[in-house]
Amino acid sequence: IQLVESGGGMLQPGGSLKLSCAASGFTFSNYYMTWVRQAPGKGPEWVSTTNTYGGSTYYADSVKGRFTISRDNAKNTLYLQMDDLKPEDTARYYCAREHSPFSYLSDYVYWGEGTQVTVPS
Repeated sequence: IQLVESGGGMLQPGGSLKLSCAASGFTFSNYYMTWVRQAPGKGPEWVSTTNTYGGSTYYADSVKGRFTISRDNAKNTLYLQMDDLKPEDTARYYCAREHSPFSYLSDYVYWGEGTQVTVPS
């Protein structure tokens, strides 16, 4: 099982970035998928989750209205479109998979290595 994030970078406040997470080694379409971020010196923060086909999405209040989670099950890829980025969005972003198929228990067993997003103040 492998999750590989990409698309991070450094950009000015107000900018946009789209992260990707390529999944392999499991039936991607059977699992809720989640983005989690971790800022320097802080614990992990849940960002967003999508159900198995992308029809239901959930967001932390801190990103609601600015970030959009989506997935392409044909490509086994999860996305996070980030708009109107703020310095407080600076963090390493990880995609994570639930332990069990068709469940939303925030029981993240598999994580990628993450991709860094930096928004200078």
